[in-house]
Amino acid sequence: MTAWLAILIPLLVMVFALGMERLETRLRSGTVREDEVEDFLERARPDEVKALFRQGIGGALQLFRLRNLGKRGGLGPRRTKERA
Repeated sequence: MTAWLAILIPLLVMVFALGMERLETRLRSGTVREDEVEDFLERARPDEVKALFRQGIGGALQLFRLRNLGKRGGLGPRRTKERA
């Protein structure tokens, strides 16, 4: 009986540790950084704030990031070249 416990307990601890590692990687990928939330709260538009209440922080930050990508990526209004 003691031999079974000596084998079973380390195996259970290893299985538990592997399960916790999987859980931790899933949780880590779904987290939001503090600076992202602060930036959102400082510069959010009304539609993004509504999305915060409807969809949660994930959906609201997605809208916020899309708007910021539009500014940085050149997806905003196009400028015509002036002819000299």
